[in-house]
Amino acid sequence: MRISQHPILDFERGTPVSFTFDGTPVSAHAGETIAAALYAAGYITLANSPIRHRPRGIYCAIGNCSSCMMVVNGKANVKTCIELVQDGMIVETQTGRGAL
Repeated sequence: MRISQHPILDFERGTPVSFTFDGTPVSAHAGETIAAALYAAGYITLANSPIRHRPRGIYCAIGNCSSCMMVVNGKANVKTCIELVQDGMIVETQTGRGAL
């Protein structure tokens, strides 16, 4: 679900990279955020609310909310909407509030 052509903007894709999300390989481009790469791969639920366990997806996309927090390379509470994807990184769904 990536935009490939736009009447005004040009998209220069970075080099192809790969990372794992909950054990599944995901293709991305260097320079993309983790959330954008997951959304492009068809993942729309990025987290669940800690109390009522309701699904959360991309909301603000600028790092102000907590809807996209995940565990990245073992570190909890990473805001994936502003964290750039890196080749070989391990991204996992976060359960609850994560480790502080």
